[in-house]
Amino acid sequence: MRIARVIGNVVATVKDPALTGQKLLLIEPLASGAARPQPLVALDATGAGVGEWVYYCRGREASFAFLPAEVPTGVAIVGILDPASNRRLAEKFARRP
Repeated sequence: MRIARVIGNVVATVKDPALTGQKLLLIEPLASGAARPQPLVALDATGAGVGEWVYYCRGREASFAFLPAEVPTGVAIVGILDPASNRRLAEKFARRP
């Protein structure tokens, strides 16, 4: 699992029927280097909201959070960090370029 911050909602007018009723969020992966990573669109399995720090996974494992449904996703939010962790992460990475 990796850590990211939710930076927005994604609205799709047309999507795969298996994604009906699923929430799509825009996340910014946490990076320790100087370069900012590209945002990712992730399927939410936890009920996360904008501004929260979350755990996410990529690849085939991303769809496991939605079993027994077969959901076509490559990135899924699988956990929300607790508020104490949110403060520490926000302080540590707020100074990024």
